[in-house]
Amino acid sequence: MTKSVQPMLEPFTLPNGIKLKNRIVMAPMTHSASLADGAVSDAEIKYYARRANGVGMLITAAAGVTASGSFPGTALADRDELIPGLSRLASAIKSEGAKAILQIVHGGRKCFPGGDLVSASAIPEEKEGAVVPRELTDSEITGIIRAFGEATRRAIEAGFDGVELHGANGFLIHQFFSPHSNRRTDRWGGTLEKRMTFPLELIGEVQRVVREHAKEPFIVGYRLSPEEPETPGITMADTLAFVEVLAGQGLDYLHISLNDFRSVPRRGADDSRTRLELIQELVGSRVPVIGVGAIRTAQDAVQALGSGIPLIAIGRALIIEPDWVAKVAQGREHELRMALSKSDQESLAIPDSLWKMILAVPGWFPVEGEA
Repeated sequence: MTKSVQPMLEPFTLPNGIKLKNRIVMAPMTHSASLADGAVSDAEIKYYARRANGVGMLITAAAGVTASGSFPGTALADRDELIPGLSRLASAIKSEGAKAILQIVHGGRKCFPGGDLVSASAIPEEKEGAVVPRELTDSEITGIIRAFGEATRRAIEAGFDGVELHGANGFLIHQFFSPHSNRRTDRWGGTLEKRMTFPLELIGEVQRVVREHAKEPFIVGYRLSPEEPETPGITMADTLAFVEVLAGQGLDYLHISLNDFRSVPRRGADDSRTRLELIQELVGSRVPVIGVGAIRTAQDAVQALGSGIPLIAIGRALIIEPDWVAKVAQGREHELRMALSKSDQESLAIPDSLWKMILAVPGWFPVEGEA
């Protein structure tokens, strides 16, 4: 192990007292490998167990809090009969030494057409063929907030160490904060502050459930996307105001969803610093920040931690190289697998559904033999 990588392998203690064995987190990535009824599959348990032995914390792909707000191939946490499968998943992750975090989500207008597509307002996504969603009623909104609380209770009963609220990537929590998708004029929208109402009430409900049901410290994290390309859309100024409020909510971490941790603001911040650096400078002393995006090599990880953030999340690199942490810790960075071979699926425990996605999207993953 070289001296430069030592900081990422040092333990880190979250605000609630839970200690992570190192600063490396497995990022949540869609795999579409759950069963048709939303139950956890053997394939996804093997996939996660293969990658949990090195990281300090593993965040699962999102589990839906309602069946109508989920996606095909996605796990659900919407009913108690699914707790045994979730428990098997949590146990598999924890047995390898990682803290197990269940990401929970409602897809809102991003769910597949055909069902009851809902959102903060009746505004479609800006893409070809987008369906106009139905605006949620006040009572439906409070029902979804309760559903997040119930999913959290199930995560606790299943033995997870925490939950991550998926407020990023255009899903329903994000839709309520966004001025593009939220055009409401009631208590759920209309101003920047009112657009924060849904995520803040949701956080409060989840924390209430944790206080009522968790017998030991339980992690509550929040994932967000700092900007949107649409106009109107979330700007860096909006996000800085939002994280200022989030930092006072008693969260255990903020997870900043980025394609590249080096990215700089497109609007709303007259600054040459990266988005991560701006967020870390503003709230890093009050809530731990996780950075993610294009972290593939040990040098990338060192650079990301150099921005001041205490935790880094790795996604695709851990799918390609499940032993990433072990090899870096042993000074074997030169042995890191940097691309997939078409014969790798079984040895890497990659589910069929994810493998098909990888091969179907050129450039998403480096695959040997592809141009």
